[in-house]
Amino acid sequence: MSEKVFLAGATGAVGTALVPLLLEAGYMVYGSTRNAERADALRALGVQPVVVDVFDAAALEAAMKAIGPWAVLHQLTDLPKDLDPARMADAAVRNARVRTEGTRNLVAAALAAGAKRLVAQSIAWAYAPGARPYTEDRPLDVDAEGARRVSVGGVVALEQSVLGAKGIAATVLRYGQLYGPGTSAAEPKGPMPLHVADAARAALLALRHPAGGIFNIAEDSAEVSTEKAKRELGWHAAAQGLAGIPAKEPRR
Repeated sequence: MSEKVFLAGATGAVGTALVPLLLEAGYMVYGSTRNAERADALRALGVQPVVVDVFDAAALEAAMKAIGPWAVLHQLTDLPKDLDPARMADAAVRNARVRTEGTRNLVAAALAAGAKRLVAQSIAWAYAPGARPYTEDRPLDVDAEGARRVSVGGVVALEQSVLGAKGIAATVLRYGQLYGPGTSAAEPKGPMPLHVADAARAALLALRHPAGGIFNIAEDSAEVSTEKAKRELGWHAAAQGLAGIPAKEPRR
C-alpha cells in the first residue's frame, strides 16, 4: 500500500507544484487547507482533502492521528500573493505566527500520529550579515530590527521546533526567493532566486533523506551555497522532471 504523506499548505505555490510529484512517486497524499471551498479542487488532483486550521491544535492532532501519515511536509505561509509592499508589514506578523504557533502544532501532531519524516519550508535570506556565500552552519540574523526581526524570529522558531522534534527525521529547507507559477514573480528575482518547481523537487528529495538536517535551496549564486543539497540530496536547480530522484524507499 502507498505510504501516506500529510502536506500542509497543499494549495500554496510550492504545495501545488509538489502534489503531482508526490502522486507520481506513489505516495497517498492528504492535503490540508483551511478553506472548505478548496477541497473539491484538491480532490480533483488526486489528493485527499483535509479541512483544518493549523492554529486549531486539537483538531489538527485528531486529523493527523486519523490519517497516520508516514511523513509530514510543512509548506504553509501566510503572505499576499503579489507581496504588495503596503500589506507586507501585517503579513509578516501573520506569517511569523504560522512559523511559530503553526509549526509547533504541526510538529506536535506529527509526533502524536507517529510520523517518521518531517520536511519544513524555511528561507535562505535570514542569515546574519557576513562573508558570502552563506552556508547552513552560519548564524541567523537574530539581532535584526523592525519587520526583519519579526520574520527572522518566526524562522528561528520554525527551525527550532522542527529540528528539536524527537524520534523523527527532520529536514529544514531554506528556500531562495520563489518565482514561477503561483508566486508573485514570473521571472527570477532577488539575489537568491528559486523556481517553484525546483523547490518542490527539493521537498520530495528531502522526504527520501533519512538523516534530515538543514539545506539551502536556491539557484547558484555568490550569495548562498547549495553544495550541501547537491552533495547529500542530489538536488540541482533547473533539473527536469523526476530525473535523478531515486525510487520510493520502503517504510522504516
